[in-house]
Amino acid sequence: MYSATLSAESICYGTTSNGRLENGVKLPHEGPNYVSYSKTADMLGRTYVHSTVKDILLSSYQWLETEAPGKVFKYAETGFKEGGQFRPHKTHRNGLSVDFMVPVINKQGESVHLPTHPLNKLGYSIEFDDTGKYDEYHIDYEAMAAHIVSLHRTAKQQGVNLWRVIFDPNLQPYLMQTKYAPYLKQHIQFSKKRSWVRHDEHYHVDFDLPCKPN
Repeated sequence: MYSATLSAESICYGTTSNGRLENGVKLPHEGPNYVSYSKTADMLGRTYVHSTVKDILLSSYQWLETEAPGKVFKYAETGFKEGGQFRPHKTHRNGLSVDFMVPVINKQGESVHLPTHPLNKLGYSIEFDDTGKYDEYHIDYEAMAAHIVSLHRTAKQQGVNLWRVIFDPNLQPYLMQTKYAPYLKQHIQFSKKRSWVRHDEHYHVDFDLPCKPN
């Protein structure tokens, strides 16, 4: 498992939609099987999280090296070092919210990163169809399900939990056709209502950690 380096533990305040963060920590730009959605966003300080969330994310990616070998993953928006309002998001304010771009496979069946660049609003303007296809890409539901399972498993090892996963309700049934469906049904709370943005090109995960009053 990933071993966290010694650093000041983060403190979260309030809620994901009305909160702040102390001692936020920056996620690394890339690892053996993952990468950030944007070097520019990294430099602008948009990839900070609570220290426990960072430990969970890196441990989950390490677990996936064995559970889903050959699969690659990409994380997206997280939050600012001190939390607070994080436009255009309504949440992401106390270090406990993370967006992940959906893992995809190309026409050759290879696991590749979904393209994220300024012309497609760093991936957020991409629109998948009702089956999860976009251009030459198709959502890799098996890899996505494995990732969500890994986040929950590693969170529980840290003594915390996942609060919810937001993903397009019309695409959620495809996750329930993967081998991870029994685990997802038992342990993961998916939002059943369509959000103010579709959440088809990315899935939003809120972690459940104890926070101080805002």
